[in-house]
Amino acid sequence: MTALLATAIPMIAPASFTPSTTAVGGSVALTALVGLVPLLVFFVLMGVFKVATHWCALLSLAVAGVIAVTAFSMPVGMTALAASQGAAMGLLPIIYIIVAAVWLYNLTETSGRSQDLKAVFNTIGKGDQRAQALIVAFCFCGLLEGLAGFGAPVAISGAMLLTLGVRPLRAAAATVVGNSVNVGFGAMAIPVTTAARLGGVDPVEMATDTGHLSWVLALAVPFLVLLILDGVRGLRQLWPLALVAGGAAGLGHFVTPSVSYELTAVVASLLGLAACYLFLRVWSPTTPQDLRTHVEDADRPDRARILLALLPYVLVVVIIAVTKLWKTGVDLSAALSSADVAIGWPGLYGHLLTESGQPSGAPVYTLQILSNPGTWIFLTAAIVAVVYGRVSSGGRFGTSVSEMFMVLPRTIYSLRLSVLTIVTVMALAYVMNFSGQTTAIGAALAQTGAAFAFLSPFLGWIGTAVAGSATSAGALFAGLQSTAAAGAGIDPRILLAANTIGGGLGKIVSPQNLAIVAGAVDSPGTDAEILKKVAPYSLSLVVTLGLLVLAASQGLLGPLMVG
Repeated sequence: MTALLATAIPMIAPASFTPSTTAVGGSVALTALVGLVPLLVFFVLMGVFKVATHWCALLSLAVAGVIAVTAFSMPVGMTALAASQGAAMGLLPIIYIIVAAVWLYNLTETSGRSQDLKAVFNTIGKGDQRAQALIVAFCFCGLLEGLAGFGAPVAISGAMLLTLGVRPLRAAAATVVGNSVNVGFGAMAIPVTTAARLGGVDPVEMATDTGHLSWVLALAVPFLVLLILDGVRGLRQLWPLALVAGGAAGLGHFVTPSVSYELTAVVASLLGLAACYLFLRVWSPTTPQDLRTHVEDADRPDRARILLALLPYVLVVVIIAVTKLWKTGVDLSAALSSADVAIGWPGLYGHLLTESGQPSGAPVYTLQILSNPGTWIFLTAAIVAVVYGRVSSGGRFGTSVSEMFMVLPRTIYSLRLSVLTIVTVMALAYVMNFSGQTTAIGAALAQTGAAFAFLSPFLGWIGTAVAGSATSAGALFAGLQSTAAAGAGIDPRILLAANTIGGGLGKIVSPQNLAIVAGAVDSPGTDAEILKKVAPYSLSLVVTLGLLVLAASQGLLGPLMVG
């Protein structure tokens, strides 16, 4: 494919192109307004007119392409190539991870082992579906986010909530909201590392400031998850559990970054899991009959069946943890990453320039196989397929290895619309990014002076809403955040932290994330309904963060911001 592109490119690619934040009428504000149009088209079509998500993405991509060419003067060939790089990014690593994660879940459903998984969580959650869902959506999902990121956590956790009997839309909403606060420290804190490097600050110091802000949101998010799951009744009946989960996770966010910031989400989530487990041993919630889960004694699994029911999820955590954390004798993460192949995207690399006239590093596509979490989720699923195919637990779960592997092509087929949506959304993101549309939005916000402290999280929020990645949001806006901080006399670490946490909150409404979770809960095409449900939570959280950042920038938080 690369060779074919390289042959065709000279006929359509220009010598160079430099994005401009004043492309429209020489005005940053006007340029930003025009740059917002594709996003407005997407969300209006989805939220107001209930258009299917893949059509929203395709139409918005067309609008972004027209604006890139006509308003931002990006050559047609480069616009098409930007879309092609985004589409490639959508396929690998994102679709790769989603297919693997949903196959892993489908193995438990097809084999029938999901019934035993329900029994396990029924015991842990004292027979309360909401308690079980809170642990999965906040603690377990956060653990996966800390280890893997890139869509795997919401895909796996959303599917698990469906297994527990949570209604699809509630499962999807609880998952994306519960996951949000850990995104900034996701995948071994890659978003923090990226923002710190590009923003010119020490990553440990920036991570410390990030944790000294994010702990407040970590404390609040479990309450929001309960609100999604069961409204005010859920809050009234389970607020002590939410306080325990949020308090333990918040402690992890506050303390861990100064020790080992890469492990912040992992430690915080493990603390949350342990705290919930211990608390539920001494406290029982008041559970309404419609949310009570029960397992008949005759169906209660023995120890062997419990281990097999938990096998997919325990094994995926162990395998991914080993690939990320193993340092004895060899740095396994570094060794796996050394197999990555960096590809300068033909026709873009060397032609897309920065404001200084230097070639941009953005048109470099990194082909990840061994370092991609999807590879290890596939390996986990293959192991589980063999085990489930060979062990029937006394004939109760009779299947075969071949039948378990046949679940994979059925999974791929069921995700076809989600695949189209994600590929198109990533193409949209790259067109907006490479043409300067996204950067213009950020530049306009940065012109607000001292008020920018409040608005700075919205940059990360917008960046992730567009690109689906807090890492990408950091790459887009870290330099701008540092420059704005210098102009306003604000510590740049605080604004970089705001950008990173805001990115996690923007992921709640990211079309890519919505498509992933809709597919995971077996409800493709419900993205608009999920968006309508989660958008108020995303906006309220980012406004709260903006107020915290404003107070921190003025030195008003005292001991809460000691970094």
